[in-house]
Amino acid sequence: MTLENTPAPALAPFGTRLRAAMDERGPLCVGIDPHAALLDSWGLADDIAGLERFTYTVVEALAGTVAVFKPQAAFFERFGSRGVAVLERATADLRQAGGLVVMDAKRGDIGSTMGAYAEAFLRPDSPLFSDALTVSPYLGYGSLKPAVDLARASGAGLFVLALTSNPEGAEVQRAVREDGRTIGATMLAHLAEENAGETPMGSFGAVVGATLGDLSAFDLAINGPLLAPGIGAQGATPADLPKVFGAAVRNVVPNVSRGVLKAGPDAGALRSAAERYANEIRESVAG
Repeated sequence: MTLENTPAPALAPFGTRLRAAMDERGPLCVGIDPHAALLDSWGLADDIAGLERFTYTVVEALAGTVAVFKPQAAFFERFGSRGVAVLERATADLRQAGGLVVMDAKRGDIGSTMGAYAEAFLRPDSPLFSDALTVSPYLGYGSLKPAVDLARASGAGLFVLALTSNPEGAEVQRAVREDGRTIGATMLAHLAEENAGETPMGSFGAVVGATLGDLSAFDLAINGPLLAPGIGAQGATPADLPKVFGAAVRNVVPNVSRGVLKAGPDAGALRSAAERYANEIRESVAG
């Protein structure tokens, strides 16, 4: 299927659905990262059975209460086709229960290859269809056009790597162009253009680390969501959000992975951990 014959989306735009989900369930994104150490902490083997038990426990415990989920595709892909099958089922189950799925695959390429990546996650009839996809723009923002076009056509969204929390990211993202603007700021400006005029917010967001401290030098008012990793195990707290994101804080989607997942495998403990983070984030955002 090509973009030309993609059917009109049955879904409202991602930005609209995201705003509603966060207002209803609280502004929290739970990462689903079944790495070996976490499986071991749950008493599970690092194999397909452990992956299934971990993933479906998280889905059953949280799918009906958390606004957004961010499965890390690599932790499923490492098990081959059987791992991808677990990811497919989890994605479908989360969405059926009303959660929004941001597939953390960080895809980035050019031309037809970028188009194929987009179709894998953003085409409505794909087994891995997700509400949004993380993408890398470092082959040039224009290389993302196939994903931008398909996301817009299908009612999905994108989160573009802009100011990431890993220290190595600065050598690219804070490099200065000939016009005096940093690469990260350039990505934010592109996203602001994509989201211009959209209400309640656009569907094209940026990944901006919650651990980065003062970001007042960057214009985060892109009229779109800001996916913010780094809360919990990486050191940031909900109380840091207003200081980092300023006036854009209401559009922040704070991601917590280990901070919630370490409470497993007990389903009640997982729900309590997620509820605690959601409440702390809501209070912080409200001021």
